[in-house]
Amino acid sequence: MTNKSPLAARTAPRIVMEDEAFRSKMMGVAAGMTDVIAMGRGDPDFHTPGHIVEAAKVALDANEHHYTGPNGLPQLREAICANLKTSYALDYTPDEIIVTAGVQESIMLCMLGLVTPGDEVLITSPRFTTYDTAVKLCGGIPVPVPTYQKDDFALDVNEIEKRITDKTRMFVLVSPNNPTGAVTPPDVIRKIADLAIKHDILIIADDIYAALIYPGHEHLSMATLPGMKERTITLNGFSKTYAMTGWRVGYMAAPADFVAKLIEPRHTLSINTCTVSQFAALAALTGPQDEMHKTFADYAERRAYLMTALTDAGLTYGAPGGAFYIYTNISSTGMKGAAFCEALLSETGVMLFPGDMFGEPESDFIRISYLQPLDRIKEAMSRIQSFIAKRRVAA
Repeated sequence: MTNKSPLAARTAPRIVMEDEAFRSKMMGVAAGMTDVIAMGRGDPDFHTPGHIVEAAKVALDANEHHYTGPNGLPQLREAICANLKTSYALDYTPDEIIVTAGVQESIMLCMLGLVTPGDEVLITSPRFTTYDTAVKLCGGIPVPVPTYQKDDFALDVNEIEKRITDKTRMFVLVSPNNPTGAVTPPDVIRKIADLAIKHDILIIADDIYAALIYPGHEHLSMATLPGMKERTITLNGFSKTYAMTGWRVGYMAAPADFVAKLIEPRHTLSINTCTVSQFAALAALTGPQDEMHKTFADYAERRAYLMTALTDAGLTYGAPGGAFYIYTNISSTGMKGAAFCEALLSETGVMLFPGDMFGEPESDFIRISYLQPLDRIKEAMSRIQSFIAKRRVAA
């Protein structure tokens, strides 16, 4: 065993490595294999639409590769406001928008701006654990609010209320949620709003998947409700909707007086979002939406196939109302999520992620991302079905 370097030995206790070891282990195994079908990450397999890429090239040729203001290009912020109004009935002005390096940076900026040591932050669970990390880095305490398969992982307002204490600072609402794809119904959104006002808590409404809603489900943006815009931060971005994960453009929308306080912290984090990427994002909002609609149709087809195939394999799940994930219960195999994913990868070359990576230790669940062409998804399911059948016979 080697001695730690002075840097590693003196790392601040706020820095922890919870999911990284398992993720790195899986990536290391996959790197030594051929014909791996990756259905773990939330990275769309589609190309960024051509007109968006072309807009970036034009921006480069026009010498648009210098700093912008910390809050982003004025024309992009105007386009974001127009889109929020058209798509979600949200009323924001450009001075209420900060363009960030993906929603990931927005999350950190929110926590830096609002969380003080000892504050409790309620978070829909299972969950995207970046929220946990950001809260802890600011001295806060993440408090999971559980959701359940029997409810298709939709939020129950009673589960929120019974976890509210005098230390509760805010509630993080992600709808559709990652990793479950659960959409919180409008009537529940309204009840959460009433709860926020009653207990004087703040809301982060993470709408990154809000454009990806399947028939029978409806998205309601929290800040449209009476008394909620002033206590809500709306987060959204371009990564999932426009297959722009690597471009790193997201944004937050909040009351102007709060946004003004975050300009200098935002400048400190990264000065501004990549200028060329901002021009690409502008083209995404103002250009043709045909490819986006085709992508959504493909997701719907993949979702329908997977739901049937998983049922045929004897697995259950919460029916996803949005996004591109199916949170699948593999307890019938006699294995826990992490062991299932490790064995599946090494034996079949299919890479999935366990619920352990979404705030659920010793999880009975796996997250399946349907971000592969349908023929590859069918091949993956064939391998998964054989893998499961082999274990059931052995049992």
